[in-house]
Amino acid sequence: MILYPAIDLKDGQCVRLLRGEMDKATVFGDDPAAQARAFQDAGCEWLHLVDLNGAFAGRPVNAAAVEAILAATDVPAQLGGGIRDMATIEMWLDKGLARVILGTVAVENPDLVRQAARTFPGKVAVGIDARKGRVATKGWATETDVMASDLAKSLEDAGVAAIIYTDIDRDGAMGGPNIAATEALARAVSIPVIASGGVSSLADLVALRNTGVIGGAISGRALYDGALDLAAALEALAG
Repeated sequence: MILYPAIDLKDGQCVRLLRGEMDKATVFGDDPAAQARAFQDAGCEWLHLVDLNGAFAGRPVNAAAVEAILAATDVPAQLGGGIRDMATIEMWLDKGLARVILGTVAVENPDLVRQAARTFPGKVAVGIDARKGRVATKGWATETDVMASDLAKSLEDAGVAAIIYTDIDRDGAMGGPNIAATEALARAVSIPVIASGGVSSLADLVALRNTGVIGGAISGRALYDGALDLAAALEALAG
């Protein structure tokens, strides 16, 4: 199971939100590239980046910070937030991203997801963010009637590289991930599922890994708060 350290970008800074609320942002640093290098130096295999402003604006906003991270690191990085057309997908992949994450458009324009996945094999993931099982879009500001499991199943034949499943009520709350819901989703589809939201301890990571079906986990606040030591966590997962 791959551990993805998260760098959430708001106004050019590294932040973490509480349950997706933009007005509940804790700033952890004003040099995202330095943070990315620190994660790389600790041994991470991937980086998970989010353009929070972009998710609300529907277009890239923190591009300069993302480009600085890409210039400062060698490990592959995936990015979500504000990526809603083929031109933006192509732009980011040309700049060196290993993978783009499509969220809102997976609900509003699933044909775009299929087109992107065909055009860029292995480089398109889908972010499914849910409250009580229902998908939320546009930076989690808009709740839909679409069930997370139904959306995931509808993408089964789309060719996406991964699904990042976030339980919004757990995100940034340090209360542990929704293991049962994530495992159920992972068992319902053949697409690799990455857990996000609430991953706050080594025990959480081990529990996710021990399901045997979850391919990765994203952690942010716990790494910044020191509740989770990245190097130790990576060593434990490798063992």
